[in-house]
Amino acid sequence: MVNHSTEARQNALTLLRGGARNADVARQLNIPVGTIGKWLHVDRSLRGECPGRPSPKCPRCDEAPLDELAYSYLLGLYLGDGCVSTLPNGVPFLRVACADAWPGLIEACEEAVRSVRPDNKVFRVQRQGYVAVTACSRHWPCLFPQHGPGKKHDRVIALDPWQQEIVDAHPWDFIRGLIHSDGCRITNWTTRLIGGERKRYEYPRYFFTNKSDDICRLYTDTLDKLGVAWTHCTRQGNAYNISVARKASVALMDAHVGPKF
Repeated sequence: MVNHSTEARQNALTLLRGGARNADVARQLNIPVGTIGKWLHVDRSLRGECPGRPSPKCPRCDEAPLDELAYSYLLGLYLGDGCVSTLPNGVPFLRVACADAWPGLIEACEEAVRSVRPDNKVFRVQRQGYVAVTACSRHWPCLFPQHGPGKKHDRVIALDPWQQEIVDAHPWDFIRGLIHSDGCRITNWTTRLIGGERKRYEYPRYFFTNKSDDICRLYTDTLDKLGVAWTHCTRQGNAYNISVARKASVALMDAHVGPKF
């Protein structure tokens, strides 16, 4: 008999209370469907559900408060490694993939999701090499109107005016989210001829890589507004990623973004 953790049980109950079917929850969390059914039966026996309970209010539909700083960061994460999917019952859920190598990123992502939707349960689903930070809410499509069929780089990605206002107010949080999803800070090196002797020279550098030209443009437009110098790096003549390497610009990025952790 497999003893499942309390966290796994709570994650399952969160999905079930959102209207997901037992079989879908079992498949998503890799837990036997019979176990899911028992958990749901016990949960209903102990506390029941409140029929007609209103869903948490939405900043877009109901003008509920929105933590704009957290949202700007989460928007960057979503554009890089996030998606909005729909359960069989029609309830949307946000999922942001965070690599196991960066536990600090996982914590920051969960905190941002919780701040943006404080009344919705946030949980983690362990996958091969990454953690999917997930939360159900009927209002994710309202908060991320970029949601749509297919891959982001195969369709137009543009911010709504209200989103652009938030990014303009909190640009560094947006940049940090993009770097934490599809960027990195590395130590680059080259060689220089000094006093007739070739010596190795190391310097820090930020890279950002995304297949969507629109998302890359959102990144560089925001860098321009912040006074951060950037260049396109090419591979076989094609723009491959975006580099920030000038000393003053790297110092700005270090002060507001920093490496993943």
